[in-house]
Amino acid sequence: MTSPLEDDDDAPEGLLRVVIGEDPPDRLDKALVREVPEEAALSRSRLMKMIEAGHVLRDGQPVTNPKARVAEGEAYDLIIEVAEDAATLPEDIPLDVLWEDADLIVVNKPVGMVVHPAPGSYSGTLVNALLHHFGGALSGVGGARRPGIVHRIDKDTSGLLVVAKSDRAHHGLARQFEKHTVNRHYLALVHGVPSAADPRLRGVKGASFEQGGILRIATHLARHKTDRQRQAVVWNEGRHAITRARVLEIYGTPETAALVECWLETGRTHQIRVHMAHAGHGLIGDQTYGGKRRVAPKAVGDAAAEAANQFPRQALHAATLGFLHPVTGETLQFEAPLPPDMQALVDLLRRDG
Repeated sequence: MTSPLEDDDDAPEGLLRVVIGEDPPDRLDKALVREVPEEAALSRSRLMKMIEAGHVLRDGQPVTNPKARVAEGEAYDLIIEVAEDAATLPEDIPLDVLWEDADLIVVNKPVGMVVHPAPGSYSGTLVNALLHHFGGALSGVGGARRPGIVHRIDKDTSGLLVVAKSDRAHHGLARQFEKHTVNRHYLALVHGVPSAADPRLRGVKGASFEQGGILRIATHLARHKTDRQRQAVVWNEGRHAITRARVLEIYGTPETAALVECWLETGRTHQIRVHMAHAGHGLIGDQTYGGKRRVAPKAVGDAAAEAANQFPRQALHAATLGFLHPVTGETLQFEAPLPPDMQALVDLLRRDG
């Protein structure tokens, strides 16, 4: 569990409190890797350096041994130094705004837009656009490069994001994401059909079916051992991750692709993409996890097969987002239609499949 420190006038900027959860790993570095939220963007190597530098505190005292034993319920304060990279500047970039008030904004992020500045992407990001839109008024909790950001979606994934304009909204939204009470549903186009009637799928470790033919995938996820840009399914380390998926439409004769609705019980990096690939139903267009699988022209027709096999990104869209307004308590629910590229592919698959 994690939360920014509140009501502490002496807390330095960039201080993150981490509370050790149930059944923790047997050493500090592994426990922190498990508990620190994805939004903090702290790799294991960076956490190790923070421990060694005395930037991990327990009861106000540095803990410099990464192998130190931990216990459930212990609280650690992480001092996160703000990087001094290029300044994040406002940029006049159009935004598709679904909701905005004094505390938060909900936007429909387009394909190709990075959420916040990072090495190699210091301009053209959602944060650059938001700084211009608000005249710089965003929650400072996320630091200089991530103001207001409480969750992310990949550059090549489209769809809904909520961003905090005030610190009180940031804290309230962060708690909802931490408790997994935010309702997030995605639409994805996948290879094959994840059906309960498929005996192969019933034999995939971590996969099971719930009432209504809902596929449940439960694994741990961790950084790939040889490719640090990827995530991998693991069993004895990493972070617990649960994805559910339901088939909405089936395409092809024989059946060769499907539109599925996916929702997250946890929110890990690349979770849907990794889990669907693990189940043998990688996303169409996913060059990282989709493998070399192709849609056969004989199943859906030449035009649809060509469009699917040349789709330039993972066919994934954050379609719905629901949460409690962190200040007013109002229940908010938003929907964003499929972006033009995914809708065009669906239309072809429906027509020819």
